[in-house]
Amino acid sequence: MRSMPDIVERQRVRHPAKRTLLYVAVIGTSLLMVGPLYWMFSTSFKPSADVFASPPKWIPSPWTLGNYRDVFTLLPFDRFFVNSVIVSFAIVGLNCFFDTMAAYAFAKLRFPGRDLIFFLLLITLMIPFQVNLIPLYRLMVFFRDVNPHLGIDSYSALILPSMIQVFGIFLMRQFFQSIPDEVLESARTDGASEFRIIWSIVLPLALPGMATLAIFTFLSAWNDFLWPLLVTSSDAHRTLPVGVALLARKNTINWGDTMAGTVLASFPMIIVFLVLQRRFIEGLTAGAVKG
Repeated sequence: MRSMPDIVERQRVRHPAKRTLLYVAVIGTSLLMVGPLYWMFSTSFKPSADVFASPPKWIPSPWTLGNYRDVFTLLPFDRFFVNSVIVSFAIVGLNCFFDTMAAYAFAKLRFPGRDLIFFLLLITLMIPFQVNLIPLYRLMVFFRDVNPHLGIDSYSALILPSMIQVFGIFLMRQFFQSIPDEVLESARTDGASEFRIIWSIVLPLALPGMATLAIFTFLSAWNDFLWPLLVTSSDAHRTLPVGVALLARKNTINWGDTMAGTVLASFPMIIVFLVLQRRFIEGLTAGAVKG
């Protein structure tokens, strides 16, 4: 009788064409994804005359840092960067707190109408954000009339509409459902309060899920363009995506400057993903296999 390793090895030998086709597909897909990123990076170092040269110059020649100098001289790019950091981290912190608490309630607490309320929340995911733009904008105008620091062209206008997201509640609820109820019931039997259970048991177990939520929320907040464009009117509160768009002039676009700004705006996203990569993978795979 053949052993399992021998059977696996024979299967590999029998299908070399399938394996080769799989490798070709993976390599081709990777090139399609990496190609635009490399073009963005190389264009940020090209003179304007070489951006659309024919044949294309994949390697800048000569290399220039003029595009990066323009980014910091034509616009208050450092101010835009600080604004994006403040807004993105505030949104991430608020979402990790409120979404996690709401998800725990929907997953582990029993109260009247729980399933109905959660179902109604899920329905809102089908409503495009553009539908809510006018009501949200009018709400920010009302807040400005009440308090200038809460309305249009303020950090509050950028942060408050995104402080709670239904997708985050749904993501964390699915994660909490993988935690056995027996663990929580045992803690309640020992006299632990609900807040003690959340702080000592639930949150440590939820770290991978919260890391996943933090990455998704950070990427969304950092790349958000439409809402910051609508509610900011001064450089004091504009974020990076809006600042990069301002590099385009009225009748022409300096692609070298735009790509340089895009490269600078991409670094924080890459760093956040690399730092939280392990937690991110754990969060995506949590609950995939049940013992």
